[in-house]
Amino acid sequence: MMHKELTSEFEAELKSIFTYWETYTVDNINGGFFGAIDHNNIIIENAPKGAVLNARILWSFSAGYNFNQDLNYLKLAERSFNYLCDHFIDKEMGGVYWSLDAFGKPLDTKKQIYAISFAIYGLTEFYKASKHQQALRMAISLFNDIEKHSFDLENGGYLEALTRDWKDIEDLRLSDKDANEKKTMNTHLHILEAYTNLYRHWSDEQLKSKIINLLQLFDQHILNQRTKHLILFFDVKWKSDYDIISYGHDIEASWLMLEAAQIIGEQKLIHQFEQLALEIANAAIDGIDQTGSMIYELDLLENKKVSEKHWWVQAEAMVGFLNAFQISKDQKFLNSFLSIWDFTKRYIIDYENGEWFWGINKDLSLMQGEDKAGFWKCPYHNSRACIEVITRLEKIN
Repeated sequence: MMHKELTSEFEAELKSIFTYWETYTVDNINGGFFGAIDHNNIIIENAPKGAVLNARILWSFSAGYNFNQDLNYLKLAERSFNYLCDHFIDKEMGGVYWSLDAFGKPLDTKKQIYAISFAIYGLTEFYKASKHQQALRMAISLFNDIEKHSFDLENGGYLEALTRDWKDIEDLRLSDKDANEKKTMNTHLHILEAYTNLYRHWSDEQLKSKIINLLQLFDQHILNQRTKHLILFFDVKWKSDYDIISYGHDIEASWLMLEAAQIIGEQKLIHQFEQLALEIANAAIDGIDQTGSMIYELDLLENKKVSEKHWWVQAEAMVGFLNAFQISKDQKFLNSFLSIWDFTKRYIIDYENGEWFWGINKDLSLMQGEDKAGFWKCPYHNSRACIEVITRLEKIN
């Protein structure tokens, strides 16, 4: 397929994703955006509103505006920004609340560092779109909150979660699927992503040193240097008893780590993480099955494959493999990108109700009972993939 035709497909899909979120998710009764919408676009009454979803909506509409200057996207980004400021930011203790009730009152007040990272990511993208100084000030303040309360001075890295007043908390998990451990790959990846976006607009030396430190943590602790897969869960001293391969996180990390090195402009790190991006992408190809899509994960201890094909995994895989092709010009990476896009068009995009399905089962049936929009189902992975792919195809061309 010609690059021009591919670009047109991704441009049309990007518009379609934003049209869905504009049409169905704006909560005109209680403010902000609905907490959850089901598979058939039916609003789930009184669903809690999650910080991660709101921050990702903020990032997505801001990035959409930055990409094509659609003023409607800026308006929706402003709506999300105002709601975040008015309801999610903990003005007394710092950080952001994990969740609110449907009416905007704090529900779960714990400080999940993952959520604070996404708030930084959204705020910095909104700052780029709006030049709203308050957005940048808030992002810097949240960076300081993470560094003050979550950074582990003794062992390095970041603790997963704390109470509202930044004390130790018993349940550190992001979700029921996660292990209850002090440190995770996932949170470190999204701190890195957030700090990178902040550095684009605030070239602070301490921030730069923290980004370098995060890249070193991935190299020394989080990436299994033998297999080139990421290790997911750790105790406070970086010991891990888990051997689960998360193919989507592997391929997502491959391009986000390189992007971080590029943004801070460290040539030695750029070279190092270009090589790692290729090695990780090469290892991640194992996650592509006979359908041409990427499966969710593999539990090596139980030798158990989870062959579901989740929407976000396909989105990140397209960017990661196209990134690997840009670096290496190796056709296998381009073929992987094309096969995943083909699968996404055939099975993941919901042409009837809009947006992307949560996922597809091993037998190619639709995963049932999953949100179309919700705590974890957001416009960020797929809108970002479209923007990244269009931008990269132009460079390749």
